[in-house]
Amino acid sequence: MAANARITMVDGLRGYALLGLLLVHCVERFEVYWLDPHPDAWFNAMFALFSGKAFAIFALLFGFSFATIMANERARGADFTGRFVWRLLLLFAIGTLHVLAYRGDILQVLALIGLVMIPFERVKSDRVLLILAALLFIEIPLLARAWAALHGAAWALAQPLFWSNTGLQALASGSFTQALLANFGPGSVNKWSFYFENGRVVEIAGLFLIGIVLQRRGLFAEAGERRGFWLAVLAAGAALWAATGLLAPAPSGVAMADTWFAAAFDEYRTLGATAFQVAAFILLWHSPWGSALASFAPAGRMTLTLYVGQSLVFAPLLYGYGFGLWNDLSHSQMVLIGLAAFVAQLALAAWWFQHFRYGPLEWLWRAATRTTLAVPFRA
Repeated sequence: MAANARITMVDGLRGYALLGLLLVHCVERFEVYWLDPHPDAWFNAMFALFSGKAFAIFALLFGFSFATIMANERARGADFTGRFVWRLLLLFAIGTLHVLAYRGDILQVLALIGLVMIPFERVKSDRVLLILAALLFIEIPLLARAWAALHGAAWALAQPLFWSNTGLQALASGSFTQALLANFGPGSVNKWSFYFENGRVVEIAGLFLIGIVLQRRGLFAEAGERRGFWLAVLAAGAALWAATGLLAPAPSGVAMADTWFAAAFDEYRTLGATAFQVAAFILLWHSPWGSALASFAPAGRMTLTLYVGQSLVFAPLLYGYGFGLWNDLSHSQMVLIGLAAFVAQLALAAWWFQHFRYGPLEWLWRAATRTTLAVPFRA
């Protein structure tokens, strides 16, 4: 019973993160917003609540799931390392196809970082993993770049690549082919530049390690009995989130140095908000609110299918080759549309698992990982 509760809770948390991603993507108009940005209270609220945080939850749970799979296979006397490499390569391939529809795809990023992090699962000491995660969370590359900019280094003073023209106009008014090419070419360059230059990759790697430790220590499996731990995480996360929201690095007089300091500070804020939201979700799960949060769980079981499905629906709705509504709807309308779409996805997922064991893409991914079609599909 404890294992089932843990799995359901993790699925619920993953479903919650999926909602956060969708709402951020909606106010961003699946990236086209940045062609002509006009923030308002709705936009700022979605970014404050979910931007970076929803993806960070996915990264945390990705590390947790990785450790769970490896531990389960090891308990059966098997070494799943090679097979997991293949699993991540498949995910990268799915992400590469998804990029054609939506340049902001996160599947490629999770797959690539997962490949790099595989050897760390063999580190036996949780303390070592936590120290490595803390070093990653400091964002040393960003701080070093800020310091170099203060001292006039040309490479640090150069504007980041993701500030350049990335072909967004092709999404707003171009043909279907032009949109695909823009996403795969300049759009992909922009995405990878953002993740590497803005400190996101380093943060994701740290969260991946934290996910491994959470699995080893049973902190999700025994969350109901570890309420004190999660209350401490809630308080620490709230303190960091509030402190980084109220404070800001003092201007240095060097614009690019301030940019890199601000980027590091933003990652600290994201960590605080992520810790707070994860702990709050877990504590509410083990309260009378748990039955309501359980509605997120079916979506959490098929996040791959639903995540890709969101792009396949919203890109034609917003982009120029489809209905071209990216600049016709307000942020409040996009939030409401996003909420309605997610409710529909929840209903679809709940119905789906009455008849099937896996989501469509989840089944394909699992079957391809095992290199067999003998994976049960129907319930």
